[in-house]
Amino acid sequence: MVFALATLLSALLCGIYLWWARRLQLLAEPDHRSSHSAPTPHGGGVGLICAFVISLLLLQSFQGQWHSAYLVLAGCAVLLMLLGILDDLRGLAIAPRLLLYLLISLASAAWLLQPLWSMGAGQALVLTFIAAFGLLSLLNIYNFMDGIDGIAALQAIVAGAAAAVIASAAGAPALYVGACGLLAACHLGFLLWNWPPAKMFMGDAGSVATGYLLGALALLGAVQGYLPLACWLVLLAVFITDAGWTLAWRIVTGQRFTEPHRMHAYQRLSRRWGSHLKVDVLLLFITLTWSVPIAWAVHANPDHALFLVILAYLPLLGFMAKMRSMT
Repeated sequence: MVFALATLLSALLCGIYLWWARRLQLLAEPDHRSSHSAPTPHGGGVGLICAFVISLLLLQSFQGQWHSAYLVLAGCAVLLMLLGILDDLRGLAIAPRLLLYLLISLASAAWLLQPLWSMGAGQALVLTFIAAFGLLSLLNIYNFMDGIDGIAALQAIVAGAAAAVIASAAGAPALYVGACGLLAACHLGFLLWNWPPAKMFMGDAGSVATGYLLGALALLGAVQGYLPLACWLVLLAVFITDAGWTLAWRIVTGQRFTEPHRMHAYQRLSRRWGSHLKVDVLLLFITLTWSVPIAWAVHANPDHALFLVILAYLPLLGFMAKMRSMT
């Protein structure tokens, strides 16, 4: 019932935002880097992130328990959403934007990794910086991969729902399972407006906050022993592979990798097939038939987690190499 209400709340808030954005003409205008051909309202992530935060607070109140880690997640998500709104409306320079993302990631990682400080300040400090870099990377990856209708929402739905099911099977607390499921549910509500052809885009307000929330839930699950980090690495393998390979290739070839582009595999496929929907279906097929079963295998066989993560990524890397010549 909570997940159904979260989906409806997200759909409602996103619908209200869409009406408001149309009235104020908050439109993403197509240009030579765009994958859309008509002016479309953007910033719809405001509705889904607000729905997630409200739903998460309600879930905690229903249980009569307030956990600081989830309050930190909600607060940082709202901060990133507000930065995304500012970036969507006015455009923020890369350097200050990344600095703010880094500070939020560092603060969040330091709070979530509090249980590890008992092992010694030096080791905990190193792990905190590694975790912060991971959060920073994932929120940027999600921003990079939010480029065609439906794809970012679908990845969050599958990853969140699968993580909730696996965590539940692993005996994780209901609040952690609920947070993963609520993230999926809120993106499902947004997808009603973002399904190809999209009536509204997520924008930085949604993509950056979503990437952060996925990374923070992965970090929290690993630190608390709820869900292996390897499960999340597998569930997000398509996005991580596409963004990582493309970034590395642009750096190696001397391109200005900080500039927007249309060189990701999902963008090339959408141009080649002339369809966003076909690419979304491909993402669903890969994640449901490949990533999710391997993530479950990681849960069932934690001693073989490294092998299974490598197994999950190898064919995706091979696919990326094969697509290098595709325009």
